[in-house]
Amino acid sequence: MSNLIRSFCAAALLALPFGVSADLSEVPSGKYTLDSSHGYITFTYSHLGFSNPRVGFNRFDTELTLDSGNPENSAVEVTIDASSIDSRVAEFNDHLNGSDFFNTAEYPTITFKSTKVEATGENTFDVTGDLTILGTTKPVTLAATINKAANHPMRNVPTVGLSASAKLMRSDWGLGAYVPAVSDEVELSIEVELLSQ
Repeated sequence: MSNLIRSFCAAALLALPFGVSADLSEVPSGKYTLDSSHGYITFTYSHLGFSNPRVGFNRFDTELTLDSGNPENSAVEVTIDASSIDSRVAEFNDHLNGSDFFNTAEYPTITFKSTKVEATGENTFDVTGDLTILGTTKPVTLAATINKAANHPMRNVPTVGLSASAKLMRSDWGLGAYVPAVSDEVELSIEVELLSQ
């Protein structure tokens, strides 16, 4: 590829309207729900110290009630289909669905409902809420970042992109099987794009 073509491609990419903007004034207040083709909830843990597997859930719903003028008045709810857990190993998925872990036959959903949103920076927030797993509810604080808030260039609707993370002790929710060989602490990671309704 010639330098001229490279320069042209770079200039074309820079001209696309995909710039980062976390300014919530560019999107209206109201209800935002998950773009299911751009949503990820995963967690990692230490397996015998040899590796840090990444496991996720394939089906979940997220609803953000956004106050764009005062985001600390916003709220978020997440409902996860626990049986959609996916380790990319079918036999292990069966184990995770069983009584040693998520017992999805008896507890088919995992939920999170925010109780407080606190600004920690220009586009960062602590989102505290109640996480319910296996019928046990405990508070969790997610460190959340607004990646971008703008009109979606392809869907043509106001969109908010969020990343969030937290460290949890799985035994707090009755998920302590095989500790300490398999770490009690898990690192939770959330990536979502939410579309205005």
